[in-house]
Amino acid sequence: MTARHGRVFKLGLIGDNIAASKAPQLHETAGRLSGVSVTYERLVPKDMLRDFDGVFDFARDTGFRGVNVTYPYKERAAQKAYVADPLVRAIGAVNTVVFSAQDAPAAQGFNTDYTGFIWAYRSARQMAPAGIVCVIGAGGVGKAVAFGLVKLGAKVIRLVDKDSDKAMAVAQSLKALNSGVVIEIASDAEQAAKGADGLINCTPLGMVGVGGSPLPQGAMAGASWAFDAVYTPIETAFLTDAKAAGLDVISGYELFFGQGIDAWAIFTGTAIDHARLRQEITP
Repeated sequence: MTARHGRVFKLGLIGDNIAASKAPQLHETAGRLSGVSVTYERLVPKDMLRDFDGVFDFARDTGFRGVNVTYPYKERAAQKAYVADPLVRAIGAVNTVVFSAQDAPAAQGFNTDYTGFIWAYRSARQMAPAGIVCVIGAGGVGKAVAFGLVKLGAKVIRLVDKDSDKAMAVAQSLKALNSGVVIEIASDAEQAAKGADGLINCTPLGMVGVGGSPLPQGAMAGASWAFDAVYTPIETAFLTDAKAAGLDVISGYELFFGQGIDAWAIFTGTAIDHARLRQEITP
């Protein structure tokens, strides 16, 4: 749909530990630059004394145009929304939901983590091959990144997760694409990192309030690039160690920005000057 001057787009973010999220700033700034009135609320289930379903239904029923969904609810969101894109259905995780008017599904789900990661990788590495990639964390964002790596032509994707069933489910979804990419499963990140070209953190380790890193610096030797899906803070321990080990790094902020501009288009149908928006919200 096309945004109209005078209309207020009521948006929000459902997730845990999101006090430092820059999503409200991105969407409210995009609204200001586009001449569109936007409100954007943080919706934390425990603070609202509701579970995820309760918060989702609250947003749907109280006039929200749509919501972004972050850790740990992306897979739950995929079960609550109609997902038209078969690739997003295969990912099984949704980070952007639009609540629709009559004669349409009540909630439509999208995954802009997938497109945002591809945007972030290409912005940083252009057409450089992804190679052999170790992806630590097979949750919602891990799935989206893994599908993005297939699109980028990765040679091998090594999925690492303590939950072997979760990793296996992602692997099966990836293999069903028949892309020719080799999919491997591992439970030990250090072992999986050996011989890898790319190292990716898709766990919450490193987030504000969580801290830590899924991989010690010593295990990064020999890789050429690293990406961290965490963007609060931007300089995580994982990326700091990767820089010290001589790797090219891609910040989670790049995925945040890429998925944000895609979500903005889905929410409002309004064009935005990407360069100006980036300048306005530079961290």
